[in-house]
This record gives sequence, C-alpha cells and structure tokens, in this order.
Amino acid sequence: QVQLVESGGGLVQAGGSLRLSCAASGRTFSRYAMGWFRQAPGKEREFVAAITGSGGRLLYAESVKGRFTISRDNTKNTVYLQMNSLKPEDTAVYYCAARTTPMYSSDYSSYDYWGQGTQVTVSS
Repeated sequence: QVQLVESGGGLVQAGGSLRLSCAASGRTFSRYAMGWFRQAPGKEREFVAAITGSGGRLLYAESVKGRFTISRDNTKNTVYLQMNSLKPEDTAVYYCAARTTPMYSSDYSSYDYWGQGTQVTVSS
C-alpha cells in the first residue's frame, strides 16, 4: 500500500509560479512511475506529466510542455511539479498518482494509488 500526500497548491496570478510536492510512503518508491493529473470543475481528469521510476524519462501533456517540469527525489520519496507561466486554464485540483511499475503512462486508469489532491487557482 502506498500513501500519497500532495502539498503546495494555492492561489496565484496569471504568469506566476507554484511548486507542487507529493510525498509517498513506503520503501520502494523508485520502483514506481509517478504522474500528475488535474481535474477542473465539470471536466474529465486529464494527464499533466509523468516520470519513470529512475527519473530518467519524462512525459508531458502538450498544454503544459515548456511551462511545467516534473522531477523526483527518490531519497526523499517525493515527486515535484514545478509550474511556471501559469494561466487561468491551469486552474484545477491537481492529483499525484503512483503506478506499480517503473514505466510511466498518460492513462490515468493505469495508476494504482492516488493522493487526495491540491487546489491550484490561477487568477487573470
């Protein structure tokens, strides 16, 4: 069982930055691919970014490419999402998720564990 706890959300003006963190329990963190997803009111949950267990390969949604950066520190069992040049359309609840395989995926149904989510609100 893996528990995930997100932090770092908040209210920011358009063009600003936020850094989300997701702390994971357990001793096999490096075996899990990690992903960030988001869900805006009235919309489906969508993929944002993912990273392999080793951190060597990254994957981004086109809508955030060049603005967001996913990273991980396996010594701290933590994955991060650095969000720059934020836009009002980035407003959503952001979730981190763990996949019990080192290879990433953009398919949310392939992730096994989820955090509770953290709200990100970008004002115009």
